Amino acid sequence: MTPFTEAQLRASFVNTSQRERAGIVLPGAAGGPGALAELRWDDLDYLGWRDRRQPQLGYVVADVDGDPVGVLLRQAEASARSRPQCSWCDDVTLPNDVVFFGAKRGGRAGRNGDTVGALVCDEFQCSANVRKLPPLAYPGFDRDAARLQRIEGLRMHVRAFALAIRDSA
Repeated sequence: MTPFTEAQLRASFVNTSQRERAGIVLPGAAGGPGALAELRWDDLDYLGWRDRRQPQLGYVVADVDGDPVGVLLRQAEASARSRPQCSWCDDVTLPNDVVFFGAKRGGRAGRNGDTVGALVCDEFQCSANVRKLPPLAYPGFDRDAARLQRIEGLRMHVRAFALAIRDSA
């Protein structure tokens, strides 16, 4: 993923007000100034994080043709009756929980109450999940090719989600 600056990240959010954008607590390994520089951008297919002050909120920034597209997400209060599969990384052996996030669309559609939702790893661990070598499915199965295919699939899913939010105006 392309490394983005704090200013680029804040400006990228397509479904927030200016006040919401200014209040976003940005991620980082150290949580302080310069923390974005500590992120391992090459290991990310998108940047996703939860708000430490408001845990029901999540933020996702996708790289769409070299430009960041940010989306504010809200976790649904209800939980699934059975273990769901993440719709982004498609991992069936997840070591983490999957929750339903909803996001209002950008522009007029969002102001009219239109939303889009997705089942996503609760702490946005998808990039790590798709990089794990998959189990041997059958003799001769190309595990490295399968991993690359999963990485590309994740990028396509997240990009499509971000575009569905952004391009709804």
